Amino acid sequence: MTNQVPRSELADRLRRFQARMDAEQPRWALAAILGRVNQYYFAGTMQDGALLIPRGGEAVLWVRRSFERACAESLLPAIRPMNSFRDAAQSLGRIPETIHIEADVVPFGLVQRFRKHFPCREVAALDAQVAKVRAVKSPYEQALMERAGEIHRRIMEEDVPKLLREGISEAEFGADLFPVMVRQGHQGVVRFGAFGAETLVGQIGFGESSLYPTSMDSPGGCQGLAPAAPVLGTAVRKLRRGDLVFLDTGCSVEGYHTDKTLTYAFGGAPSGETLTMHERCLQVERRAAEMLRPGAIPSEIYSAILDSLDAAFRKHFMGYGDRHSNFLGHGIGLQIDEPPVIAKGFDEPLVEGMVIALEPKRGVAGVGMVGSENTYLVTPNGGKSLTGNHPGLMVVEGS
Repeated sequence: MTNQVPRSELADRLRRFQARMDAEQPRWALAAILGRVNQYYFAGTMQDGALLIPRGGEAVLWVRRSFERACAESLLPAIRPMNSFRDAAQSLGRIPETIHIEADVVPFGLVQRFRKHFPCREVAALDAQVAKVRAVKSPYEQALMERAGEIHRRIMEEDVPKLLREGISEAEFGADLFPVMVRQGHQGVVRFGAFGAETLVGQIGFGESSLYPTSMDSPGGCQGLAPAAPVLGTAVRKLRRGDLVFLDTGCSVEGYHTDKTLTYAFGGAPSGETLTMHERCLQVERRAAEMLRPGAIPSEIYSAILDSLDAAFRKHFMGYGDRHSNFLGHGIGLQIDEPPVIAKGFDEPLVEGMVIALEPKRGVAGVGMVGSENTYLVTPNGGKSLTGNHPGLMVVEGS
């Protein structure tokens, strides 16, 4: 089986998680990983099962389905089949009074089924500890994200302009773009941690469509196909000469994402307020990227940037009108939206190897959302872009 997460990588992740739990939850006894994304992180496979991580002991992946696939994909030393959680529970002998689970991930019903066979006195959360471990990317993870970033750059800079033509709808453009992304190496799935967050291809907006309200915590908007499917783009809005095209997409390789936004000027270069506001967003991105160094405090980066902006610019910054996203960037990895966040309340220092997507954007009335987004690796010399450095507002003459 190719594309297996190396055994040494899995062992290091488990070791760092156990050490983090020892430091922050000193009385912990057992962690049960039921979520598929965290299961992949620690075991290298995504199955219907439970990864049990005891304090100071060997982690065991118990699999209901598919045990055969788990054995083919995972290099974890201990993988066991089970018909239900009962089999896993019987292997323990004594059930700890407290079991730590992914409280932000696991549905209540699944917790109840788990506790039927693991009758612990209480369950406690381990989400913060897992997030902190996942936030620092190993060289193995960084290499995957660099691959995703180069694919992402190539798609946005070279392929997208060829797909834009007068009269095409947002939905048609998205439908044309998806197979191009997959052929270039994108895995096809973009994952979010936020409850109910989903996207297909990304946020697509022609002109003022990129200012449309959305429930997703994002400065950009997307009208979508229908209220039941606010994704991809509307089939009604057609591309016209003079339109600003806003494209915010995720790209994934072997589970790992990059996030990038590029804007296009269809039919000729824009002028006036559009250019001015876009350039100011680029200045924010460059300044914030320079500050992505080990030891920097995310909340202080956010405050320094916001405090430097005048009231007129801030009126539509990171949104439009009264709709604002109160962050400047976000961690990224196996999911698009990971800690740390460049926002108030995130006071732990950055660490070399963290990866942050910076996305300073601003709405312009009657035009759309300008600005940029790139994915950066935290280094001693500041943020290193994994997704290129094109300034956006790429002129596409189109046909």
